[in-house]
Amino acid sequence: MKNQIVYFSFSTLVLFSSSSCAENKTTVPDVVEKKVETALPFSSVSLSDMTDFTTVSNNWTIAGGAYADRSQNHILQTNAGSGVLINIPSEGAKENLFTTFEHGDIELELDVMIPKGSNSGIYFQSRYEIQLLDSWGVVKAGHGDMGGVYQRWDASKEKGLEGYEGHSPKINAAKTPGLWQHMKVIFHAPQFDDSGNKIKNAWFEEVWLNGVLVQENVMMTGPTRGGLEDEKPLAPLMLQGDHGPVAFKNIQYKLYSNKSIGFKDLQLTTYENVDKQFPNLDSLEILNETAVESINLRTLANNNTQKIFKYAGEMVIPNTGEYLFDIKVNGGAAMLISSDTLISMNGDYNVDSLGLGKIYLEKGDVPFTLIYNKHTPWRRNFDIYAEGPGIQKYSLQKVVKKEGNQEIKQDYSIKVDSEPITQRSFWMHEGEKRTHCISVGMPQRIHYTYDLNTGSLLQVWSGDFMDATKMWQGRGEKQLGEPIGFIVSLHGDPEFALLENKDSQWPDHLIENREFRQQGYEFDAQGIPIFLYQINGSNVTNKMVPSNTERSLTRIVTIDGSSGLWYKVADGEHIQKLPDGTFIVNDESYYVEFDKNSNLKPMIRNNGGRDELLVQVPAGTQNINYNIIW
Repeated sequence: MKNQIVYFSFSTLVLFSSSSCAENKTTVPDVVEKKVETALPFSSVSLSDMTDFTTVSNNWTIAGGAYADRSQNHILQTNAGSGVLINIPSEGAKENLFTTFEHGDIELELDVMIPKGSNSGIYFQSRYEIQLLDSWGVVKAGHGDMGGVYQRWDASKEKGLEGYEGHSPKINAAKTPGLWQHMKVIFHAPQFDDSGNKIKNAWFEEVWLNGVLVQENVMMTGPTRGGLEDEKPLAPLMLQGDHGPVAFKNIQYKLYSNKSIGFKDLQLTTYENVDKQFPNLDSLEILNETAVESINLRTLANNNTQKIFKYAGEMVIPNTGEYLFDIKVNGGAAMLISSDTLISMNGDYNVDSLGLGKIYLEKGDVPFTLIYNKHTPWRRNFDIYAEGPGIQKYSLQKVVKKEGNQEIKQDYSIKVDSEPITQRSFWMHEGEKRTHCISVGMPQRIHYTYDLNTGSLLQVWSGDFMDATKMWQGRGEKQLGEPIGFIVSLHGDPEFALLENKDSQWPDHLIENREFRQQGYEFDAQGIPIFLYQINGSNVTNKMVPSNTERSLTRIVTIDGSSGLWYKVADGEHIQKLPDGTFIVNDESYYVEFDKNSNLKPMIRNNGGRDELLVQVPAGTQNINYNIIW
């Protein structure tokens, strides 16, 4: 192996040296750790000009930004600059746009903005459309709504064109017009034999919209309406230009082939073990040693045993380039390639721990060792994933299917009927576990989670309510509730603070606030909770009411005190006041719309490189009323 470069995961606590690994010693030297990204990088479509596209008509331009008034149909305004692709069709110019690159299997991510009432589409291989549409507020989304796989047309019907094979999104995750929406798609091209005959249909493995999986494993028997009719192994991406205005940014992709990592001369050795730290394997009794064809530790991981399993052999590397390996383990694990330790999870890890290693490998055979330390009987689960040049991330383990023995999963979801529901639990917010949370589910399918320890709103979402699986399975160790639906995360800091002036640092929620006294909550006549607390002698009540007609949540905050305070509404990389008086947070997350009759005026400030939307609250009885719209 030439010019080998090894990167170590930032989550790795201890790593073996090359020599100590080869000798299976337990002495572990200190090493310099390096952060490893969780995925290999994408290629980007340049939006500084139009050079990454073929012949361009006048409806397509490059701009520095876009703004769509959510109250006006088909209106998209732009400003000078670069980084945003704009389509504004007219009678004289409404052509589709094609990339200069062609693709077969592809993973595509981009951001898209759709004005009110507008319509567009992304055609994979210029033939298979994922629909882009203003679908905000649609109760039951169809194939023609945002995130739908558009239908095919049958021209042979006597009564004219008739549609079939359209696929509706699982949930309507479309944001309100004018917000940037994130889309991720994994698409697989049709396959052909040497004679050009199609032997496998194209299919969409996954379509994600705003963090929600809206399509999964959708087979395409042929092109959708509006796409080119002949099917090919390679073709460009096409953006629809003839329907309505639309904006794109952050277009990036990975191209995949059908290649994968192979194995040669694999041997599985099993040892008896109870130690959480890796022992000297030479000192352990070998229970079993056998030649195998593939890696399969899932069955072994689910047995109530205490053993070490070691695979040793050669990896067959299909392409030269960087490879990323990711181990998920309950217990301990290590991976060696040649004589270098790529990943060491020496101790007691769980499946949420990062076990990452990135390495440059040349095409050909390389020796490797994979060790799994199942030191605790009830600690289960093991998997190892890999991705590389032209190789989509996948599990290296052989999947064993048992015919007629399908796993039945227990449903631990909490559903809302005609009355609000409250549920206490731990909650994850931006990668951190919050321990004093209450989630509120509403019949309007607008829900939220509130941190009682800091008096702050953490998340809002629409759809189903809550998944309590992690509160019950695995002895309920994690005690985590999880939202089900389309989520928007909020700042999560204390919402009120006593600042010396408008430039003072906002307090972090981890800093003890001796002026904050949580006083619980009570319920109004409709069963909606009202949260109560004191801050610096001021009494605060906090109530959140969902809209009956749109995806929004109204906040009603009342403050009664003898001294002034500051209230934090939002923070983000960028907050802007729009011409209609609403505020847009992060350009893509959500709108904040204040009660126009309020005497309290919000302000935007930059603090530590982030924008904050604040309200200065004078002494006396004051009300802060606003809507969060997404």
